[in-house]
Amino acid sequence: MALDLTGLTNYVKENEQQLATSLVFKPKTAQLIEGAGNVMVGVKSSEKINIMETNAVFQAGGTCGFSSSGTTAFTQRSVAPGKIKVNESICPKAFEAKYTQKALRAGSYYDYMPFADEYSAKKIEVIGAALETALWQGDTASSNAQLARFDGLLKLIAPSGTPVTGVVVGNTSEATSITSSNIIGLVDDVYTAIPASIVANGDVVIFVGMDTFRTYTVALKEANLFHYAAESVDFEIVLPGTNVKLVAVNGLNGTDQMVATRLSNLYLGVDLLNEEERFELFYAKEADEMRFVAEFKMGVNYAFPTEVVWFGLAEA
Repeated sequence: MALDLTGLTNYVKENEQQLATSLVFKPKTAQLIEGAGNVMVGVKSSEKINIMETNAVFQAGGTCGFSSSGTTAFTQRSVAPGKIKVNESICPKAFEAKYTQKALRAGSYYDYMPFADEYSAKKIEVIGAALETALWQGDTASSNAQLARFDGLLKLIAPSGTPVTGVVVGNTSEATSITSSNIIGLVDDVYTAIPASIVANGDVVIFVGMDTFRTYTVALKEANLFHYAAESVDFEIVLPGTNVKLVAVNGLNGTDQMVATRLSNLYLGVDLLNEEERFELFYAKEADEMRFVAEFKMGVNYAFPTEVVWFGLAEA
């Protein structure tokens, strides 16, 4: 008589108390703008960036009298945050049918959320990642719900691929793709197009997607410039022979676009600082379910168009 176990499935230990979550990138662009001190707080619908420009006309000295010259101009640009909310309902009883039942207390009444810490942390990360993309690729005319809440920097800088007045286009080579063989030259084009009046500022950066940044570092290695690639920290690298950083942000992934400007030229509009990280996770007794609620406002813009360099690929 032999032991017959064919009626059982092979045992696989399901660690009901452990929950793996995928990695989600953080909203680096918002963090950089906040670090530059340009977050406008308390913006409910729209608020102006107040801009003052003035010149100073030299006159011959050594004589008496007064002759007025020069111009001072006050202008404005708007930051119009999108009003965003995230709602999700979860029925805890659905956990009963799977290994997740081990996370439920005895009894049939569940007024709590299993894996609440992991769920909440993941939710905030996902919100942050979506905002990072929207800060660059947002378009209120988009059919994509994640991008349609406010206009991002790419639309504000180059709507329909045509730069707004005063923005310099860095694509002098008319490249139709970004490769390791042309990326160094393309980045140099953007760097060369940065206005001389701001290039000496310590906060001038060239923003690229993570994909473009990786292509650039590969090109540096292929050019035997290992010492420059090795200095990359947090996916930021100082362009060889300059004081300007090439900064990788996930919001530009897949766009093949580059933007150079001062960090202090970018403005973030919010109602409450870090509001996108605030949420409620509560039991809705009337529906016998758990509910996640988050609501926040966010928008972006820049102050001086003449201090922005935009690169986009030429049409094939």
